[in-house]
Amino acid sequence: MLFLVEYDRSRGSVARLTTFNDAEREAAENDRLALELKRHQQGIKTEIVLLEAASEDDLRRTHRRYFENLEEIAKSSARST
Repeated sequence: MLFLVEYDRSRGSVARLTTFNDAEREAAENDRLALELKRHQQGIKTEIVLLEAASEDDLRRTHRRYFENLEEIAKSSARST
């Protein structure tokens, strides 16, 4: 699966999460580029990435910084040790 993530750094949260299946890679790449160009023209500074993972749960585990704040990550790390 492919995930198009728009992350608002100033708010520390995901502004948009769109899912694509593997066969839609070209559409996902086109959407990522279009979104980046649109946000640039609007003067909105967000981080826009296209990520691949087996599932949304895997994505949330491997790219936690998009979905959890530092406090949540620290608490989770402390529980793991």
